[in-house]
Amino acid sequence: MKIAVFASGRGSNLQALIDASASGFIPAEIKLVISDNKNAVALKRAEAARIENIFIDPDKFNTKREYEKDLIELLKEYKIDLIVLAGFMRILTPTLINQYKNKIINIHPSLLPAFKGLNAQKQAIDYGVKYSGCTVHFVDAGVDTGPIIEQAVVKVDDSDSAEDLSKKILKEEHRIYPEVIRDIVNNKIIIEDRKVIRK
Repeated sequence: MKIAVFASGRGSNLQALIDASASGFIPAEIKLVISDNKNAVALKRAEAARIENIFIDPDKFNTKREYEKDLIELLKEYKIDLIVLAGFMRILTPTLINQYKNKIINIHPSLLPAFKGLNAQKQAIDYGVKYSGCTVHFVDAGVDTGPIIEQAVVKVDDSDSAEDLSKKILKEEHRIYPEVIRDIVNNKIIIEDRKVIRK
């Protein structure tokens, strides 16, 4: 299986996946890293791992549809089987989602369906929750609304800032994301309506 990772920022989840692939934990090849940010550290991480990495500037396209059509051509060229979003800060549209139905996954720093969208950790702190965490889910046309594959829980201490909580959650993200991808590669994940079953 060939994997493409989409990332916009520092790429710490990308690095966890690169390490898991290199060790054989994920029995698949990370073939391509795509970013919408030319300064993303994720591109440098990919380059260091000798993975093809490409910046595609969204501003060069008149519409999201044109941008995603360009992405689709690139994904086809590299024969990509699975798209992994790792801190990719753009909402995908049905143009790409329908082309790769149930072949796009994302990780979000909250226990969905709570605290969707941006700044989920701050949302959790402001709300006063006692537990938060992260969620791996399939991507659909909504924002953080796709079928849930896996979640991990962390305790929120009274003294935690949003940054403190982010660090706790990130540690769990680095643990469960490679596990989920390994199970997808090994055909151990089944979707029935909204329910995801891991064999």
